[in-house]
Amino acid sequence: MLAFYNQRMKYTCKSIPREYLALKINYCRQQLDLLPKIKLQIHNLAGVPTKRLFVDDHRYNPDSVSGTKYMQIFNVRNELERQLKLYESIWEANFKGDVLSECEPHKVQRTLYTDTNNRVIMNKAYFDSLENDANRHHPKPKDYPFDGIYYRSAAEREIAIFYTEMGIPFKYEPAITIKGIPTAINPDFVIYIPELDNCKFHEHFGMKDSARYLKITNTKYYNYTNAGLVPELDVIFTHDVEEIPFDIRFVSAKINTAIYGTMIGTKQGPLS
Repeated sequence: MLAFYNQRMKYTCKSIPREYLALKINYCRQQLDLLPKIKLQIHNLAGVPTKRLFVDDHRYNPDSVSGTKYMQIFNVRNELERQLKLYESIWEANFKGDVLSECEPHKVQRTLYTDTNNRVIMNKAYFDSLENDANRHHPKPKDYPFDGIYYRSAAEREIAIFYTEMGIPFKYEPAITIKGIPTAINPDFVIYIPELDNCKFHEHFGMKDSARYLKITNTKYYNYTNAGLVPELDVIFTHDVEEIPFDIRFVSAKINTAIYGTMIGTKQGPLS
């Protein structure tokens, strides 16, 4: 666990963009303010170490119904505090000064037309409904495995590693339904941004044949915009072509732009 933490810290220090980092810091602070403060103490009773949870003026046994609930909250607080310490240290090392206040966590309600008359909110419930690695129509090579999934290219595997190390939940090639398409489609990635309770789509084009590449790109742009999505806000596009070699920093910049645009343009309500 410590090795993974150190690896993630090294990677995150190098790759996390300024605005997204500010959002993560403000999110941790917001969630910690919402959660009750809990103390865990261990006492020796008749030589047996015994845990007790203290919440305000109340004391709970961790094995009781209320104690179990507060123990879960205690663990969530610990994880948020750990993340906050990490993100604040990265901010201090790279940017200094006050964290950007405009990068405020809040719920947004970006929607996707599944058909002409129905829209779904692209939130956590939508993300959780998607099946990971659901594309069974096109066989994949066995050359690019990561975390139990085979990816179609080295670039897609690198993107999956990037999202994992940045702590961004994602589904690879889930089956989704959108307006104007009679059968389900499989975007390369659907990611979830908990700080905004919002999903984003990510299509990666690795075509070397420029004519076919342009045709597929234009078709996907049309399909997504026809379903109500805004390119580079709701869906991002990255490329791997001969004249523009793939670089993961491009994904970092694209994600930051999409998240920042969502933050400042679609304020809705507070997270809870």
